[in-house]
Amino acid sequence: MLKGVCVGAGYFSRFHYEAWSRMPEVKIIALCDSNKDKAVEIANEFHIASVYTSVIEMLDKEQPDFIDIITPPETHLQICREAFHRKINVMVQKALAPTYDEAVMIVNEAEQAGVRLMLHENFRFQPWYREIKELLDEKVIGDTIFSAYFRMRMGDGWGDEAYLNRQPYFREMERLLVYETGIHFIDTFRYLFGEITEVYAKLRKLNPVIKGEDAGIIHFEFENGVQAVWDANRYNESVTENARYTFGEMLIEGNNGSIRLYNNGNITIQTLGSPERIHAYHHPKSNFAGDCVYTIQQHFVDCLLNKKPFETSGSDYLNNIKIQEAVYESAAKGIPVIAKI
Repeated sequence: MLKGVCVGAGYFSRFHYEAWSRMPEVKIIALCDSNKDKAVEIANEFHIASVYTSVIEMLDKEQPDFIDIITPPETHLQICREAFHRKINVMVQKALAPTYDEAVMIVNEAEQAGVRLMLHENFRFQPWYREIKELLDEKVIGDTIFSAYFRMRMGDGWGDEAYLNRQPYFREMERLLVYETGIHFIDTFRYLFGEITEVYAKLRKLNPVIKGEDAGIIHFEFENGVQAVWDANRYNESVTENARYTFGEMLIEGNNGSIRLYNNGNITIQTLGSPERIHAYHHPKSNFAGDCVYTIQQHFVDCLLNKKPFETSGSDYLNNIKIQEAVYESAAKGIPVIAKI
């Protein structure tokens, strides 16, 4: 059994703790948060033995096999360094760091310490994307993919009280839509379609009470000729019951038909000359977004136990950040920008 500790007791952390609680290979032995009351509440809920307000004290006393870092990006470098110094493996929430240079420091220091580092980039682990990836590999809509289009409308960012009920720090972020949400889709698009070579972005701020951008249309070009569009805003609402289930709807077109992802998690296939048909697969409505938090954490555990490479390793994740920076550069300059991976 792997012994784990966690740092963070905020909104999203509960998805992590709940997923860990279902894994027989793992025992979370302690958690840490600067707010001890919040930490105690979570520890009681998930039967975690020890609570700390100091990461250093927790790591020294507990000597875990890994740490799950569920804190804001500006805290990651220092916490990672404490883990690296003690040869403790790390899983860390995105964003890896506030800047690309700081993210590089984290990745390099993990390699120098001989410690395994994985990003908790869970979107590619959502069941619909795992299924779509298999369908693409099986060439069910042909051997050439022409284009992909994803439309996202979150509806949590309108009005004077936007984001206050869940993640109020969103209001003060200088970069919001792409840095906080778009990075998920950059990674997922790379997972589905390969490496990105060029981006062209138009970003906007629709709600005047926040600091960062909350809407944008981004065009991606890929090495294999696929073209994709991410059309997103957090202001307008979706008609779906749960906008945070799939986060939107997707259309993928190839030389023998189309694959569609709907807001309710349904996938359909329409081969040329045939009607659209539902493709049966399992997508649980538990935990977060198809139980992807459990799936990615299980991936982390399997890779540790079996010494396999992480899909979302620190070194690979730097490529996502490079593309993110190209998106912001394109929006600032109003021109397409080459993605330098």
